[in-house]
Amino acid sequence: MAGVMITVLLCLSAGAMLGVRGEDPYLFFTWNVTYGTRSPLGVPQQAWRASLINGKNAKGDGKDEPLFTMKPGKTYKYRICNAGLKNTLNFRIQGHTMKLVEMEGSHVVQNVYESLDVHVGQCFSVLVTSNQAPKDYYMVASTRFNKQVLTAKGIIRYTNGKGPASPELPEAPVGWAWSLNQFRSFRWNLTASAARPNPQGSYHYGSINITRTIKLVNSASREGGKLRYALNGVSHVNPETPLKMAEYYGIADKVFKYDTIQDSPQADIAHAKIVSQPNVLNLTFRNFVEIIFENHEKSMQSYHLDGYSFFAVAVEPGTWTPEKRKHYNLLDAVSRTTVQVFPKSWAAILLTFDNAGMWNIRSEMWERAYLGQQLYASVLSPARSLRDEYNIPDNTLLCGLVKDLPKPKPYSI
Repeated sequence: MAGVMITVLLCLSAGAMLGVRGEDPYLFFTWNVTYGTRSPLGVPQQAWRASLINGKNAKGDGKDEPLFTMKPGKTYKYRICNAGLKNTLNFRIQGHTMKLVEMEGSHVVQNVYESLDVHVGQCFSVLVTSNQAPKDYYMVASTRFNKQVLTAKGIIRYTNGKGPASPELPEAPVGWAWSLNQFRSFRWNLTASAARPNPQGSYHYGSINITRTIKLVNSASREGGKLRYALNGVSHVNPETPLKMAEYYGIADKVFKYDTIQDSPQADIAHAKIVSQPNVLNLTFRNFVEIIFENHEKSMQSYHLDGYSFFAVAVEPGTWTPEKRKHYNLLDAVSRTTVQVFPKSWAAILLTFDNAGMWNIRSEMWERAYLGQQLYASVLSPARSLRDEYNIPDNTLLCGLVKDLPKPKPYSI
């Protein structure tokens, strides 16, 4: 089936999949939910922060243009992304339910939801059928787990609609126990006809032996009047010579040290003194690893891993111990790229580090990532083969300690 994508204003991409002989049953839209700063007097006011849907927030005065239009009786596929910097958002559509079909590249069991908590950095795809009375409806995105709730609205309009959207907005759930239970309802669709991650030649990730367990505990410090965030007591700072460049040129020992943090940090690591330095883990190529994110703070956390999808097997309250593995979903956990950690809780992910490179593990709260709550996973292939990793491009700009060094021997087949 041939298809086209039409780019619309405000980072909104909308497209109708067009077939030669027939009409596709779905229309596809993307919503980017972000935060903004209002300027009522022409000067940005921090206290007037607002959530936005594709850069807009409907005023509700009857003059709002629709973000999307829907034909009665059609089913639409919407992709919802939390592209904000800090807050979890609850998304819902007035008078309509959403059938979840995809999450961060994975097909999921198609459960129906009235609303979805979308944590920072996460993306969901849902099917929405236009089966209600023809008029305007609000889509709503509101912040969660904050004392001050910021709400964004956008208009969906039926093509033959008559009448404005109701001013009574659907309410968001209260508390994070609801959000935790929603996470538990997400399941990988094992019958979907599409490629899936295939760690070590098996779909049965629950039967693969774990070769290394790494527990990462986030913390914060204002020592010396400077705010820093850390993982296992180390606040990452980028060296003058990029990490991967130093590794490729064989001078890593002059730029950073591997494994400066412990895989199992001491019990009081969340309150320990924070050290600012490069934070790099040395991961063995193709090992199957368990990573625990433990959050001792009262705020939400969200983490992303570059270069990989992982199995988010558990998110639970309290602190992690090996006995908690009995709570893991070892059958159909969703393969994804981000995972949330609730206050005073932990999350566990499983993955095979089979993609050679230098990969970032970071907080999706960008203030935290910028101020050190991130690290890098170095995955080196001992074969130095092009089957595992490409050579550095010839036009790469060199800097730091490698600026005047000759190029190392290239990888080969």
